[in-house]
Amino acid sequence: MNAVELNYVTKMFGAHTAVDDLSLVVPQGCVYGFIGPNGSGKTTTLRMIMRILHADTGQIIVLGEERQEAYTDRVGYLPEERGLYKKMKVRDLLRLYGQLKNGKNVNAEVDRWLEKLDLSDWGNKKIETLSKGMSQKVQFIATIVSRPELVILDEPFSGLDPVNAEVLKDAILELQSQGTTIIFSTHDMSVAERMCDYIFMIFRGRKVLDGTLADIQDTYGADTVRVRIDGNGDVLNDLPGVERVNNYGQLQELRMSSGSDEQQILAEIMSRTRVRHFEIARPSLHDIFVRIAGPEAREVDHA
Repeated sequence: MNAVELNYVTKMFGAHTAVDDLSLVVPQGCVYGFIGPNGSGKTTTLRMIMRILHADTGQIIVLGEERQEAYTDRVGYLPEERGLYKKMKVRDLLRLYGQLKNGKNVNAEVDRWLEKLDLSDWGNKKIETLSKGMSQKVQFIATIVSRPELVILDEPFSGLDPVNAEVLKDAILELQSQGTTIIFSTHDMSVAERMCDYIFMIFRGRKVLDGTLADIQDTYGADTVRVRIDGNGDVLNDLPGVERVNNYGQLQELRMSSGSDEQQILAEIMSRTRVRHFEIARPSLHDIFVRIAGPEAREVDHA
């Protein structure tokens, strides 16, 4: 059984098509990443899976069920808009959330997660006394304390410092190791690359990528050269056989034209400056994202 199936789902807001004829499958037990620019339909899709929004057409199956009441207590959802009862104490709030989901005593689970996310000393403090990062970790615990089979996280790493992001990443992977299916949206392509078994990209309401990172990169081929050179990247302008140069300051990524010879490109660079590093690679997820949704794609659209 798949955790989630969407078949030809469309959602309109007036004359605007937010999600257009979308089909996708989320295998059970995987980490499935949603990516896409703002306004592309990510959050709308997640809200339809949760039945916060209802699709205009198409079929949505969650944990083998089409009826929301059959699966709602088996799913945990962290919305993009955070919100907690600020006057409640942390431990009391988490117990309440857990009991609302499954009616069971979740005291042990609350204490385990508070300790794991380094919040044990804050269990008897009011939510309003917490920092933003602490509040975000508390809301994550509220999402998963009832041990749902499917966890949906909308931008879970947004606003977290690197230490807390690492803690949350470890918690997500622990859930997966216990058999939980995780769907999360993110703007951080490096997080999606490192964590996700499958990656789905939506752009202007339509699916444009869906598969493993390796499958997605194979679609684009090994057309990328990464170089480190002496001096700035200006010497790489107008290289024969190079379609585009992306200058990161300390590293430059070159996109080769179809049929280009990387050795000739290397020779040309060496004739201009000293080469410290030269690597032939598949494009990163960040690069693929920009190709589809960035200024370059918009230039093509308006051509």
